[in-house]
Amino acid sequence: MEEKLYFYYTNDLHSNFEQWPRVTAFMKDSIAARKARDQDYWLVDIGDHMDRVHPISEATVGKANVQLMNDLGYDIVTFGNNEGITLAHDDLYRLYDDAEFDVVCTNLHSLDNQAPFWLNRHIKYTSASGVRIGILGLTAPFNDYYHLLGWHISSVYDELDRYVHELRQDTDIIVLLSHLGLSEDQEIARRYKDIDVIIGGHTHHLLRTGEKINNTIITAAGKHCSFVGEVILTWDHDLKKLINKEAYATDITEYEKDMQSLHKIISLQEDAEQRLNYPIIHTNYPIKVEWFQNTKVMRELTNTLREFTKADIGMLNSGLLLESLPAGKIAYKDIHRICPHPINPVTVELTGSEILEVIRVSLTKEFTEFQLKGFGFRGKVLGKMVFSGIEVVSNFHANGEEYVKTVLFPDGSELDTNQTYKLGTADAFTFGRLLPEIARSDTKHYFLPEFLRDLLVTTLEKQYS
Repeated sequence: MEEKLYFYYTNDLHSNFEQWPRVTAFMKDSIAARKARDQDYWLVDIGDHMDRVHPISEATVGKANVQLMNDLGYDIVTFGNNEGITLAHDDLYRLYDDAEFDVVCTNLHSLDNQAPFWLNRHIKYTSASGVRIGILGLTAPFNDYYHLLGWHISSVYDELDRYVHELRQDTDIIVLLSHLGLSEDQEIARRYKDIDVIIGGHTHHLLRTGEKINNTIITAAGKHCSFVGEVILTWDHDLKKLINKEAYATDITEYEKDMQSLHKIISLQEDAEQRLNYPIIHTNYPIKVEWFQNTKVMRELTNTLREFTKADIGMLNSGLLLESLPAGKIAYKDIHRICPHPINPVTVELTGSEILEVIRVSLTKEFTEFQLKGFGFRGKVLGKMVFSGIEVVSNFHANGEEYVKTVLFPDGSELDTNQTYKLGTADAFTFGRLLPEIARSDTKHYFLPEFLRDLLVTTLEKQYS
């Protein structure tokens, strides 16, 4: 006798709640189809369901995301870096207190040895016919952040060495929920033939029909839940083994919305607006934001950053602030709206020559107009770089390109190319290849749980009240 087992999954919603009513409708239809045929199924999320870019998640510190998954009847989730490192320790500790589903993260540990009650290293399910399924969950090891928040993410391979062997002894199927990214998933599939399925996320890759490596099928459904994933496993009860593994990602961007879910989102949005509507300041004049100009609010924010991080030099890009603020009451919801990024302050140590190269690149048209996607940045373009603690003296070539003539400190001394300085900036620049000198720095210190918008609140209270 053959039996089909179904997993329906989401990954990397990033609080894109506009899409959630479609996810709900698709899942309800899929569940109804399985129930009509008396087939086993599980609803799964692979993390980054929450993103504090959205007012609902900001106002509820992710609790509303959990509520929505409860409403839909999820069975098991793991979590991503947006749950793990954008919440203060206590907020993550309490995030899933009201979850009506299992939470599995094999490699998360509390540095005080006080693990939340909802945390599971692995989960075992048994289908109605007796097929035993073991599930592991892994999240990306951003320990520079996690350690500052009182958590530790252990080695992916140390945990797999232990738990894959353990699960193989008393389960029939092993499924890994991986918020690690595609390249890691592929490497795991190459190393661990006992893992049958890897449902992935984090790098926002889309595998429409899965990818098979050795004995493992890998799948993922992109980002923002434009797609929803499905895994179908065929178990042969006579042979006592899996005889087929299928994975699909379905485009649901045109799927009809579930009205009950839509009304829930509207209600959550209204509640979030009220929660975030507490006043910060009252100003008699508009606060002007321009992406390609050196505005007062960006200068003051960069000064606040430098003072907060105790850096020698501060540096922020103007594209971090999305729009101007009108005269009158400015509430926290306004701060969140114009600075929604889950971006933290950071200091890096660089030589004067490296700082000069960073400044040189930041002056280019290619940099200021670059439409950055990811690394926490939720804006449109990077915009003009603003500095604190130094004066950048520049000029223009005949072709219109700006170049650095000299860099001066307030006392008139020049930047020493051989001296090491502490630079305070946005942590987005410590990733990728945008500013290689910053990314390559061996000395980085992140400031958590503060976001740049928290420094913007401080700036407005001090400079604009």
